[in-house]
Amino acid sequence: MDMKELSSILQQNGIVGAGGAGFPTYAKLDERADTIILNCAECEPLLRLHRQLLEKYAKEIIDTFHMIGETVGAKEVIIGIKKAYKKTIEAVSAVIDKYPEVRLGLLDEVYPAGDEVVLIYEVTGKVVRPGGLPIESGVAVFNVETVYNVYRALNEKTPVEDKLVSVVAEVEHPVTVRVPIGTPLDEVVALAGHVTTPNPVYFVGGPMMGNIGTGAQPVTKTTNAILVLPEDHYIIQKKLKKNSIDMKRAAACCCQCSMCTDLCPRHLLGHPIEPNKFMLAATCKDIQEPNIFVNTMFCSSCGVCELYSCFQGLSPRSLMAEYKAGLRANGIRPPQVEAKPVGPEREYRKVPMERLMARLDLTKYNKEAPLDESEVPVKRVRIMLSQHIGAPASAVVKEGDKVTKGQMIAEPAKGLSVGIHASVTGTVTEVNDKYVIIET
Repeated sequence: MDMKELSSILQQNGIVGAGGAGFPTYAKLDERADTIILNCAECEPLLRLHRQLLEKYAKEIIDTFHMIGETVGAKEVIIGIKKAYKKTIEAVSAVIDKYPEVRLGLLDEVYPAGDEVVLIYEVTGKVVRPGGLPIESGVAVFNVETVYNVYRALNEKTPVEDKLVSVVAEVEHPVTVRVPIGTPLDEVVALAGHVTTPNPVYFVGGPMMGNIGTGAQPVTKTTNAILVLPEDHYIIQKKLKKNSIDMKRAAACCCQCSMCTDLCPRHLLGHPIEPNKFMLAATCKDIQEPNIFVNTMFCSSCGVCELYSCFQGLSPRSLMAEYKAGLRANGIRPPQVEAKPVGPEREYRKVPMERLMARLDLTKYNKEAPLDESEVPVKRVRIMLSQHIGAPASAVVKEGDKVTKGQMIAEPAKGLSVGIHASVTGTVTEVNDKYVIIET
């Protein structure tokens, strides 16, 4: 397919990265990409929808991914998948022989294997420049669900109007469901049966990089999972801590063991990020190296430093995130630097997923969450106009309008933006610059 034509289809159908920050997929179509990678690493603990989706729709997804490779002129098409996903690998292997340029990139069961910088190194040996984009290294990475959405747009004329979400942890029947975008989290959780803990807290996303949500919060194009957890769970309590208190605790008890730096996935790839030095500089005002603060911009916020490495329970990731936000607010960009050579110690400092789950008190929740794509009826959806990196879409409907499922209700704005579509058939009851509410 012509790249311009495919790009337009993806933009008009509202396709964005379904596994992370929601980067508009059309913007990843680039003739510089001589390698494209399908990300089925299922980065965080307890998440499993990508391997389930690829197992069920292996032919559709791989056919579509091969087409994307042809469109951008990629010489190599790689499916990054963990060795432990045996059923999914079997499903893929039954299809992959049809395309000689497509190969498997097998990964260890470690965290964060799905971080695109880590994934690229594991399957190609290339190190993405600190602060750079993968395309600078001739690589583009696509999420499994994203590619399936491309298949649906091309073959079923279906825009992004629903989302796969795993509901796990303190629920009667963990499950992965397909729900209309804009569905309240309370209604999604109800599909997993009874909640099995008093005063539950919804943790939206993976346990390492997710955030606390509310029952009224709507599903968006990047909502992957809802972890229903007790309010006193370690992950919840860690997220509720105040940075001002964490800073004082760090000043009192950071012993500069450097474990946070030694296990940092980006540092192990030669990026100039050293959490232990940042902690010393920030808490003790030891500013002999000002670049320590600027280098926080190379942090991927994976959470290894504060949720796995630090035996004092300190929070380097959270404190660095606050510094990063301040730097960006003041217009400071990451400096142009080159990565150092990857050392042999990296192979011995990967974080085993099994050990990570034990450390986070999640092992007991590591259960099957079967994929159920049955249609879910909802009475009301709140569809956000900004669900991805870039400019929000511009609403093209008004209160009282009748809309049908799949109809575009917001057009792409200028800049990096995609269309937003109705996820149900009904009447528009509220429109503003942030969202559109539709009642069935």
